[in-house]
Amino acid sequence: MFRRLLFLIVCVGALFHACEQPSHPIVVSSFNLRFDTPHDGLNAWPNRSDFVKHLIRYHEFDIIGTQEVLYSQIQDLLKMDEFAYVGAGRDDGLTGGEHAAIFYKKERFELLQSGDFWLSETPEVPSLGWDATCCHRICSWAKLRDRLTREVFFVFNAHFDHEGVVARRESGRLMKQKIKDIAGSHPVMFLGDLNSVPETEQVREIGTILNDAFDITELPPYGPIGTFNAFRIDAPLKDRIDYIFLSDHFRVEKYGALTDFLDGRFPSDHLPIVARVVFK
Repeated sequence: MFRRLLFLIVCVGALFHACEQPSHPIVVSSFNLRFDTPHDGLNAWPNRSDFVKHLIRYHEFDIIGTQEVLYSQIQDLLKMDEFAYVGAGRDDGLTGGEHAAIFYKKERFELLQSGDFWLSETPEVPSLGWDATCCHRICSWAKLRDRLTREVFFVFNAHFDHEGVVARRESGRLMKQKIKDIAGSHPVMFLGDLNSVPETEQVREIGTILNDAFDITELPPYGPIGTFNAFRIDAPLKDRIDYIFLSDHFRVEKYGALTDFLDGRFPSDHLPIVARVVFK
């Protein structure tokens, strides 16, 4: 009798396991790569571009929201030929100036649609926003289909202003509205360097519609809390200004801020943050 019962339990367990759907996790990152300028000396892009590419491949990133990259840096990153990208230059909507480019693995994801808007009162055209004084700020987005799960979802990626207090606050409000208008009820990832700590109004505003991966990760957050290092190995890393936000459609298995360095130098002046997420 006992053997028969044990056999039944094993069979039911095997049947249940066979019916389970594979999770097909997505490794998503937000990574401010610091623009290419010779003024950075040993930390200039030519001295760290290979390290950046090796890091991306080693940690098996599937989707990367980059900030500050120039068009020449994008062409360099595309030497990782498993990736494609979307995103326009913030200065002219073409290739001029810094980009908030989204890279994605083209074998895994199918691009359905993409676009850009500016963080300003006139988001349809290149423009300064509110009290920003030096830089146009842009958000790029992509509508993707996961070839494994067939799920359709949106990825938004932005870089908020570093000086304008009003610009950051209003950018949060604009992002919330644009995400609603563009993505509707679809799953959403929002990646970005928001130049804002979690307690600020703009981050809280986004938190009314999306979840901060740092807060909902099933494993405790890995690595330091802070994400800006200024190329200093001894940086205090206290302030979190880079984010991965997700709609309720996603579960976060783990989240971390990566402190990889080589020859005493970081790959950028921001740490890459990364989350392993799955559709619920």
